[in-house]
Amino acid sequence: MNGLTAGQRAGMTIGARFARMQTGAKIFLILLGALLPFAIIAILATLTTTRQAGLEARSQLRVAAQESSRNLAIELVGDMTVLTTAMNSLATDPGDAPSCARAGGVFAQQSAAGATFAISNRSGRLWCGSPPPYPAPTAIPGGQAAGRVVTDKGVMLAIANHDGSVRGSAFFPTAFLARIARPGAFGSDYAETIRSADGKQLTLRSIEHDTLIDSHSSVIAPLNIGDLTVELQMRRDVLTSPILIAMLLPLLMWIAAASIAWLVVDRLLIQPLRTLRARVAAYRPGEAIDSADVRSLPAQEIRELGETFRSLSRTLILHEAGLAEGLVRQTKLTREVHHRVKNNLQVISSLINLHSRGAKAEETAHAYASIQRRVDALSVVHRHHFAEMEDHRGLSLRAVIGELASNIRATSPEGARLGILLEVEPYLVNQDVAIAIAFLLTEIVELAIGINPTAQLRLSVRADTGPDTAILRASSSALVDGEPLRAALAQRYARVMEGLSRQLRAPLHHDPLAGSYEIAIAVTGKD
Repeated sequence: MNGLTAGQRAGMTIGARFARMQTGAKIFLILLGALLPFAIIAILATLTTTRQAGLEARSQLRVAAQESSRNLAIELVGDMTVLTTAMNSLATDPGDAPSCARAGGVFAQQSAAGATFAISNRSGRLWCGSPPPYPAPTAIPGGQAAGRVVTDKGVMLAIANHDGSVRGSAFFPTAFLARIARPGAFGSDYAETIRSADGKQLTLRSIEHDTLIDSHSSVIAPLNIGDLTVELQMRRDVLTSPILIAMLLPLLMWIAAASIAWLVVDRLLIQPLRTLRARVAAYRPGEAIDSADVRSLPAQEIRELGETFRSLSRTLILHEAGLAEGLVRQTKLTREVHHRVKNNLQVISSLINLHSRGAKAEETAHAYASIQRRVDALSVVHRHHFAEMEDHRGLSLRAVIGELASNIRATSPEGARLGILLEVEPYLVNQDVAIAIAFLLTEIVELAIGINPTAQLRLSVRADTGPDTAILRASSSALVDGEPLRAALAQRYARVMEGLSRQLRAPLHHDPLAGSYEIAIAVTGKD
């Protein structure tokens, strides 16, 4: 979209922008759009497979959570059952040492892992076991065991007999619980936590190398001991290497297929066309396209197109040779015509001069002189136009007005002390403007001489406000407003000068107090 402003690009429709794209970009976008449905189907299939694998993994996690909860419940409920039996015996006979010994024997294996138990009466007197390391939860008499999580330490369980006279408690450390809760056939990396209703939690196992951006699936299973629950978490492998490869592979195949197709079209079609276009753009008149450049193009159709351009270039050489020959003949004829016109104008000027000398009346001589000045004005412009015909830059106003002033002074009446001061900047004009200026200045000078034969005139060309115009000004005391000036203008000069101003496409302004005429003229540049 070169050559467009930001506003124009913003206002273009999508279709207009697509139409302005290069052919290679269009082909690539079309291929991407055509192959996109296949890539989407492959990605959806991969996502479906991944989702199915995730469902299977969650099902395995649920089975593992149930197994872990069952293992913990069996161990803890069994230990609390032994503790309940010993409590009932001690409630009947506080001195029943064998019951306490049996409970100690059951807890002997757990004691090696740091587990403890205690049986005490309502007042808190210890009957059996060791003092609990942490405060025990409040148990309902005759009800189920109550549990409380000790953060980062373990779990405290408590139970009471039917009348609440004997209370039992047991503490199970984290390591013991983690070993008991481990699922048997669950090989995935997982995390396990025991939670209580008050929000406390005990982490039995953590997922290794876990980060904040990892996603997890979790399953909660009740322990049926108080309000304790077991939660198992497993990392949800959203972007593992196989999944990532499976998802990226359709995209890579999509882009690769579009790129390969574009590359083939670009190498066999677009690049040869650009090369041929560069050859044609670099063509210069008079040259023939090299056949070796055409034969190097890879596509047969484009080679045939190149041969067509090569044939056209050879035909153009022949036509240009004929045109050049015709131009030379035409230039010679034009020069001959200009030369004859110049000679004819010179003959007319000489004839007028001869008739002027033979005129007996002064008024007739003045008429001949007036006519001769106008013929000289046309001759001056024609001569300068013929001189600059090769350059085509325009006629120099300084040269034209200078020669025109010299001719007017030469044809002025005998005894007249006509003076013309020139202040002309080096502007260039075309032939039509130069002819109108020459006739207009001749009329103004003729008007001034008619009023005052000794008039002093000042002719100037100065810059205007615009770069393509200049101000032509002619001033003299003879042109100050008065009865002689108005009479001369009414006789014939006003109509002629108005017609010439229309030819210059600008109004002719007269300053009656300063005695000046000025008009804006079109210029083509400066010399």
